[in-house]
Amino acid sequence: MKKSLLLTLFLSLILVLAACGGDDSGANADTKKSDKDTTEQSDDNSSLEAEANNEVNITATNFDLGQEEYVVQSGEEVTITLTNEEGHHGISIDEFDVKIDGEGQATFTPEEPGEYKIYCNIMCGEGHGEMVTTLVVV
Repeated sequence: MKKSLLLTLFLSLILVLAACGGDDSGANADTKKSDKDTTEQSDDNSSLEAEANNEVNITATNFDLGQEEYVVQSGEEVTITLTNEEGHHGISIDEFDVKIDGEGQATFTPEEPGEYKIYCNIMCGEGHGEMVTTLVVV
């Protein structure tokens, strides 16, 4: 009986020591991954800033506003131009009080970085609800 109790205690001690004695490679891998993620986020922001063009030209066709997103720089004046290639459309960006009915141009200065919805503001048919894109302010 004593031998089996002693053997159980000995095996338990080995298991505890093995669990505590592991290397930190997992922790280092997490730290390295976190560092990599931070670097990738910085690279993503840098690439967005490199793409930022404060002259936004939107060419609207039936049920499409051209691109998934448009990138601009915060704190700088933005000129947005709408051209209708197919159909009759307009655009609005509520946060910046931008409203273009039909073809035209508007200027504004976005101060806060973020993502803002650009949408068609003229009922243009069955796919009207799909006419949405994003203004990314970096």
